[in-house]
Amino acid sequence: MKPSTPEAPKAAAPSSAPIPTTPKTKPPASMLSADLVVKGNMKSTGDIVVEGTIEGDIRAHMLTVGESATVKGEVVADDVVVNGRIIGRLRGLKVRLTATARVEGDIVHKTIAIESGAHFEGSVQRQDDPLTSGGGKKPVIPASKAES
Repeated sequence: MKPSTPEAPKAAAPSSAPIPTTPKTKPPASMLSADLVVKGNMKSTGDIVVEGTIEGDIRAHMLTVGESATVKGEVVADDVVVNGRIIGRLRGLKVRLTATARVEGDIVHKTIAIESGAHFEGSVQRQDDPLTSGGGKKPVIPASKAES
């Protein structure tokens, strides 16, 4: 009878453990290797790691652009880490340009970090919700500059 008493609490503990871990299941990031060239738009609700060349727009939850990667198109993601090259507009809640980053285009962000050594050509604009493609870009230009 004594062995059955300790077994009852052991059975209760494992049944409660899987409940918190089940909703946190996250698929692995989609990896695009260095020898891959993609022509077309990409959309994912998950994470994407690019090491190759993409000619098209990318929309993802988190995007990591590798050192050898080139993206030619608009990038929209919650979290963007650029180690390689982006040619086009970049919109993200959290944007990070590392020392090896090369960005040619405008950046619309909520928070941004640019490391020493990163190359950037374009404008930077902070917005509370940069992920919306809203027309909030044009009114930012002062009337005096628009007329010149």
